[in-house]
Amino acid sequence: MESTKGALCYEDLTVGMRFETPRRTVTEADLVRFAGVSGDFNPLHTDEEFAKRTLFGRRVAHGTLVLAISQGLRQAAGHFHGTLLALLEIRAWRFLKPVFIGDTVGVVTEVGELQATSQPDRGIVVQRIQIINQRREVVIEFTRTFMVYKRSAPEVAHAFPHTDEGWRV
Repeated sequence: MESTKGALCYEDLTVGMRFETPRRTVTEADLVRFAGVSGDFNPLHTDEEFAKRTLFGRRVAHGTLVLAISQGLRQAAGHFHGTLLALLEIRAWRFLKPVFIGDTVGVVTEVGELQATSQPDRGIVVQRIQIINQRREVVIEFTRTFMVYKRSAPEVAHAFPHTDEGWRV
């Protein structure tokens, strides 16, 4: 198993805790590759001349592309690297503003709920997710529910010593 040092477990979380990810710019290559992988060649995404005649006036990134980028940004932040056990639910997706080629997006996450499970080595986390653009406008928001290990889980216990030694700053 890869290192989980620095990653968060269930016990490290509190309701209201907020995280912000690094940012990245959505590129032409992102849009083209996503259209190829997903098979979504809607002209709103792939035909500049068609898109000029829409309410957006230019091509728009696929909403699901932006969701995929947000997942990568959350992974890059490392908050749950090696401690996330399972994605359980994504709900209440709201696409509030378009994302265009050249926009830079980042993710703001807030812990909304923490739920115990019947298993002693894990817990459930509900997060409110906002994807923001370079103007800090919310472009997409949704709620994400996932299962995360507790420090006592055999899968991650090796990364969390039982004393504070070695963890001083």
